[in-house]
Amino acid sequence: MAASDSHADSLDFGILHELIGYRLRRAQLVFFNSFADACNDLGISPGLFGVLVLVKQNPGRTQTAIAQAMGNDRSAMVSAVDRLEKKDLVERRPSQNDRRSYALYLTANGEAFYDRLVERVLQHEHALEGVLRPGEKDLLIDILSRLCAGSAKG
Repeated sequence: MAASDSHADSLDFGILHELIGYRLRRAQLVFFNSFADACNDLGISPGLFGVLVLVKQNPGRTQTAIAQAMGNDRSAMVSAVDRLEKKDLVERRPSQNDRRSYALYLTANGEAFYDRLVERVLQHEHALEGVLRPGEKDLLIDILSRLCAGSAKG
């Protein structure tokens, strides 16, 4: 590698730093890497955390419903639920509304694990929020929510 290629800060990023998508992706990487540092020892990724939260808040919903809420395809959801099942955090039960589907529930172990995990994730989030000024978190969440809603229309 040439010396001029060793530091990203010496590169000309052109219009990238002016693009919302590029900035969102960079911010996502910071949050995901920090999340991994905080939760890797527990074997939980941001995606698995999302599944756990949705199952906790919506017990008995089908894998398909959870996948749709997260914007995942069904095969990715099956893999995620398989991993959570192996950790004894989530269980599948036959759906009462559709015998072809499975409803998802946290196990007793999953309930206890969830509480510890949320505490850790909130500590991680709080540390990253340290760069924000008062009121900016609410503004950022509002802006991101509007961007997500706008992309559904496009």
